Amino acid sequence: MYSFSAADIPEDWRALLGDYFESPQWQELQTNLRAELDQNVAKICPEPQNFFKALALTPVAKVKVVILGQDPYHSPGLAQGLAFSIPENIPTNARAFPSSLRNISKALALEGFGALPNGNLHCWADQGVLLLNTALSVKLGEAGSHTSLGWKSLIDRLIGSLAKHRPHLVWLLWGGHAQSKLPLIEAGADQLILQSSHPSGLGVYKTDQPFLQPGGKASCGHFTKANKWLITHLHSPVEWVDKPTRSTDKDLFTLTG
Repeated sequence: MYSFSAADIPEDWRALLGDYFESPQWQELQTNLRAELDQNVAKICPEPQNFFKALALTPVAKVKVVILGQDPYHSPGLAQGLAFSIPENIPTNARAFPSSLRNISKALALEGFGALPNGNLHCWADQGVLLLNTALSVKLGEAGSHTSLGWKSLIDRLIGSLAKHRPHLVWLLWGGHAQSKLPLIEAGADQLILQSSHPSGLGVYKTDQPFLQPGGKASCGHFTKANKWLITHLHSPVEWVDKPTRSTDKDLFTLTG
């Protein structure tokens, strides 16, 4: 049996959350989630040990960009504990490859970074991109099924505390759900907030701030703008797409000689 507790959250993030763990909201989340886990842990995405994977891979002191998702993928074999990320063994042309990732890849290519080689975004998390869903669990096959368990109180506290304690962050808010967190972020100092439609499906084009321009002629430019901000504030830019390593003549000689 899996026991959900504050100890599952990395120590630096627990410190950022402060006295939240003494609140009735935390007790409610614990009670509700434990009941779900006891009922059928095999039908919860991602696996419980990955609920806080985004926090584990991107420590507080390393965060420089935040991308907010809604809840984990509810299809089998996709959710990893990182917003938008899926296992790299799922081909980009597979039916299971999410439309949001396809459009993210198109935007990156349009901005000159190249297309994503796969949907695994661990390399972003390792560089300080916090890939945070606003609900950290979901029932298999039932989108949004855990949004009422109490995750909102935890994630809202985390977002607000992060914005207040870390100046010069970049926030990529794609879609209405992510943008609903705007007041929490604006309470922080000197944050770059970039907003657009959500990258999934046809909604990607259908707002006055489209993620992609109709016809796929241009992107919202968020990845380029984020890197310019980071450089201005003396941070290293994010390598959004891994560049393939090229063998030098010396390497070739070593291999063949």
